[in-house]
Amino acid sequence: MPKFNANLSMMFNEVPFLERFGAAALAGFEGVEFLFPYDFTPAQIGEQLEKHKLAMVLFNMPPGDFAAGDRGTACDPARFGEFQDGVGKALEYAKVLGVKQLHVMAGLKPRGLNEETMREAYLASLRFAAAETAKLGIDVLIEAINTRDIPGFYLNTSDQAIDILHYAGAPNIKFQYDIYHMQIMEGDLAPTISKYLAKIGHMQLADTPGRHEPGTGEINYDFLFGHIDRIGYQGWIGCEYRPAGKTEDGLGWMARWR
Repeated sequence: MPKFNANLSMMFNEVPFLERFGAAALAGFEGVEFLFPYDFTPAQIGEQLEKHKLAMVLFNMPPGDFAAGDRGTACDPARFGEFQDGVGKALEYAKVLGVKQLHVMAGLKPRGLNEETMREAYLASLRFAAAETAKLGIDVLIEAINTRDIPGFYLNTSDQAIDILHYAGAPNIKFQYDIYHMQIMEGDLAPTISKYLAKIGHMQLADTPGRHEPGTGEINYDFLFGHIDRIGYQGWIGCEYRPAGKTEDGLGWMARWR
């Protein structure tokens, strides 16, 4: 059966962040992910994970100035030193929290740079991150994001992501396949997941339109979950959706898949 983990950046927003761990556990989740841990100390987050017996599935490496619009720095050669510092910061948290996957956001395409320059900068960043994380047995994840939610984001399709994995050449770089983003960009979800199963290290979900719970939009999640189960995917599926109402009231979709 699929293993679902709660994304605490989007779910359980009815309570402050550190209280969401307990809310997720109470709702039956055994693992959690979130965008960024850096507003809290590793000890604060670790305490919540231990208290509620939760696995720390995933978080993002520092993205630059998120509030100012940054969505990663990896494809910008002028920010490589900043990227390297961010890898070090993420690993400080990873050592305490026991996470085995860290997501590197590719970033927005810098103005004035050609495709080859951005690509080489991105590959260099990923190779550096992969080498550093490998020392701790951690995988690096890359995610393709749709051009409607984040216009100008560097990485947008499954084929582009798989091509980057090939040329990065590091065995601990994996594809973070987000069902919501890929439905918007390319559809053909089940065949694509089957095709790239060996490259997928993590999955995420939301329905579209609206980015709400499964069952609120056009994606046939009953079929898709069955397919993912049949082909033998063993990883987590992060519930990275915005609840249409109160988080707990929208969890009925999980009942048949627990």
